[in-house]
Amino acid sequence: MFIDRVKIRVKAGDGGDGVTAFRREKFVPRGGPAGGDGGRGGDVWLVADSGVNTLLHLRYNPEHKAERGGNGEGSNRSGRDGADVLVRVPAGTQVLDAETGDLLHDLAHEGERWLAARGGRGGFGNSHFATSTNRAPRYHQEGGEGEERELQLELKLLADVGLVGFPNAGKSTLISTISAAKPKIADYPFTTLEPHLGVVDLGEFRTFVVADIPGLIEGAHGGAGLGDRFLRHVERTKLLLHLVDVSSASGRDAVADYETINRELELYDERLARRPQIVVATKIDALDEPERVASLRRRAAADGREFYEISSVANRGVRELVNAVAARLDELKDEGEGDATTISVAPDEI
Repeated sequence: MFIDRVKIRVKAGDGGDGVTAFRREKFVPRGGPAGGDGGRGGDVWLVADSGVNTLLHLRYNPEHKAERGGNGEGSNRSGRDGADVLVRVPAGTQVLDAETGDLLHDLAHEGERWLAARGGRGGFGNSHFATSTNRAPRYHQEGGEGEERELQLELKLLADVGLVGFPNAGKSTLISTISAAKPKIADYPFTTLEPHLGVVDLGEFRTFVVADIPGLIEGAHGGAGLGDRFLRHVERTKLLLHLVDVSSASGRDAVADYETINRELELYDERLARRPQIVVATKIDALDEPERVASLRRRAAADGREFYEISSVANRGVRELVNAVAARLDELKDEGEGDATTISVAPDEI
């Protein structure tokens, strides 16, 4: 199961209490204060880990509590510090305050750490309060409370290329053709119910990562169909491949579909509408009305976008498309555009 949104509660460890104690040794009259300090409470850290690709493990384990610090002891012995807790999350996870919705941190890189809850400080023992005028203090300090908060975690996939389009536009078939990902493929709406990642091997140790996003429909930005649940996964991509089914069997108007999806992207986030985009006419092996492709080509040209025709089933035009995508990614890298980060993942579905 792919889970990309979850709510967790984190509680750092409380600090240990100090202690009131005095030296009691033979031949040492009037021994002074010897109460040790309490140990510091453990912290709770969120850590981006490429070995995790979903937030599913946190759905079944939403409570994360660090260890309390040990209390101080006599003979000026301090309590030990509480152990920290590390919560592993996928790279690309955003951390939001569950109450206000404010973005607290974006764990976008492998190994990145963020302090989610700070442990309480240890209390001072009575030896800490000894002065020249108060040589035998009979009081100590309690440990401080560790931070506690509720967090909303949202995963946004890290990929170079995002595949968008209506359901049954051929996205899953394309990603299964150009990579080792094996998403479910069938001829009914919403076959893809969760995003998939695929690694495209260009040879000479060059790769790029493609994200297959579940099909969108009109009103998706407001929650229609699968809604905006998965639109967030194309926010980090550098390049969009907009797949449009031009086969006569679809019974749809290719230009209208193209315009609808772009409108949904713009309504969700205007920056997505400005993201570099390549328009791809799919299922040309089932085309019997050439005007369907021609009209879509003219519409893409009017928007200044590259246009390709492919058939993933017949493997027609796929290699040309992959080469064009690689070239465009190189251009974007040189220009410093895009906010996505390429990650190394196993070449299979997420």
